[in-house]
Amino acid sequence: MGKRKKRRRYAGPDLTSHLGLEKGDVLELVLGEHADDGYPVAVYEGAPVRVPGGLAGERVCAEVVWINPDAVYATVTEVLERSEHRRESPCEYFLECTGCQWQHVDYSHQLELKRNRVVKAMSEYAELAEVEVEPVMASPYELQYRNHARFTVARWPENRGQVGFMSAVTRRFVRVDRCLLMNDSVNNALGAVQEKLAGMSQFSVRASDSTGSMLIQPQLSSTVRSPQSGQTHYEESVAGRRFRVASPSFFQVNTAQLERMVEWISSALDADGSGTLLDAYSGVGTFAVLLAPHFERVIAIEESASGVADAKANAAGIDNIEFIEGRSEEVMQTLSGTVDYVILDPPRAGCMPEALDAVRKLAPAKVVLVSCDVTAMSRDQARLVNDGFKLVAVQPVDMFPQTRHVEVLTLLEGPNAHGR
Repeated sequence: MGKRKKRRRYAGPDLTSHLGLEKGDVLELVLGEHADDGYPVAVYEGAPVRVPGGLAGERVCAEVVWINPDAVYATVTEVLERSEHRRESPCEYFLECTGCQWQHVDYSHQLELKRNRVVKAMSEYAELAEVEVEPVMASPYELQYRNHARFTVARWPENRGQVGFMSAVTRRFVRVDRCLLMNDSVNNALGAVQEKLAGMSQFSVRASDSTGSMLIQPQLSSTVRSPQSGQTHYEESVAGRRFRVASPSFFQVNTAQLERMVEWISSALDADGSGTLLDAYSGVGTFAVLLAPHFERVIAIEESASGVADAKANAAGIDNIEFIEGRSEEVMQTLSGTVDYVILDPPRAGCMPEALDAVRKLAPAKVVLVSCDVTAMSRDQARLVNDGFKLVAVQPVDMFPQTRHVEVLTLLEGPNAHGR
């Protein structure tokens, strides 16, 4: 497999002592390209400064908000030369909360930045560098698309019991009364418990606007009578079918885009009701259940016991799915018989080498790789290409508007794809 090029990092002295900066200092900066964390990087006294609230090409004044040995963050306080892609952020907590990196960027440009992230990650591998990356599939909802939030509960005397988020930049708690990314059900739950959770450290809400179902963990104090909490699962609706999701189980936060992902995968695999589909890292069975009508047989593998239990419940009435509990990379090595199509939807770290070895041995006609981390995606793509697969389509999907994150769907064809 091709080797990734090594990136050069600032190799000078400890930034804290090298720059002589203090929190509160205001710098005039010209902003360079956006780093992988979503923030543009400026050069000050020869060292990098990350600038939340900025856009590449802008000249700004920025206040230093965090300094440590290998990173300096300075938040924009004044825009001296404005990017054509800048807009006013709709969120009152932007730059304090840091959950969103691009609230100030017009949506069309957010999609360009996300596509650029994918192109850049793939360019690290010679075997991928010339592959065309499609424009990012835009989300039908730029706000209020999330069905899940994990909030922090403040424990300090001055804000004990308040609910919000911790800033990833300043490490400070930010009270949030309404998050613009969350659906109404999540925000209603947040409003009902604000300032009532003293003694807790975290508060998680999963809620579906379409089904009215909700999952709140942990069990709240008896003094908090509404909303109800301590449920073991909730139900979400995707493509007209209900899915049970237990507390430990993973489920996508943007169901509108999840439906479009299923449509893309179905079209990419071009199934006609025959053949065997292997759905690795299958979670609660979303892909297996929704794609089952297009295949003769589906094998779904999931390590999480709760995920498998959910998947079996979600597949009620469908008789062509076999669920196997176990690590995908281990179970795949034991499979025999013909597997015509494979879906790989691994965690953020990507596929284990053993899983990709198994794909090579199974020799399917087509493989769909679902990735939420562009670095892991490119590594796994390159491995499959070097194992004889042809990379034929790369479709980024915006599951997380206003943030730097991007989901990617990849279609690869096996060496014998056209012989089946």
